[in-house]
Parts: sequence; C-alpha cells; structure tokens
Amino acid sequence: MKVKKTAQAGSLESCDILITIEPAKSKSGIKLILESPAKKQFGEKIEAEIMEMVNKHQLSDAVINAIDRGALGYCIKARTETAIIRACGDD
Repeated sequence: MKVKKTAQAGSLESCDILITIEPAKSKSGIKLILESPAKKQFGEKIEAEIMEMVNKHQLSDAVINAIDRGALGYCIKARTETAIIRACGDD
C-alpha cells in the first residue's frame, strides 16, 4: 500500500501509543522512530509489533513515528493498523 497522506491513531494517555505515519520519498523504505520510556526493555518487541502490521499491509515508503506510553501488544497493532488505513486513504 502507498501512503497518500499523513495520518495518526492513538493518544498520549497512559497505556496507549500514538502512531503517526507520513509519506516518504519513493523507494526510501520504512523509517521507524520509537520514543518510549520502556524502549531499553521493550523497544525491540514494540518495533516488531509495528513492523508486523506494516508487512501485513505491504506498506512501502513511509516514516512512522511511535510515541509509546506503556501500550500492550494488541493496542500497538490496532493503532498501527488504523494509522496505516487512514494514511493510505482506505477509510
């Protein structure tokens, strides 16, 4: 899927995550930027869950900003999937 516009899902509330997806230059791939107080302990797991949704939707050429506030796995996946759908214009 191709990112058509900037979109986001989630919030900065406790136990949530804010995912923002922006278009990137053609053939630049996926750039994931993660901010989390638990990045040292859970950063790889959070990134893997985000990338699972990116791969599921075959997203290409995007910048993904994730600001985590202690979200659980199902929340990370749901927020990422919602942001992808919004960014690709498939409402």
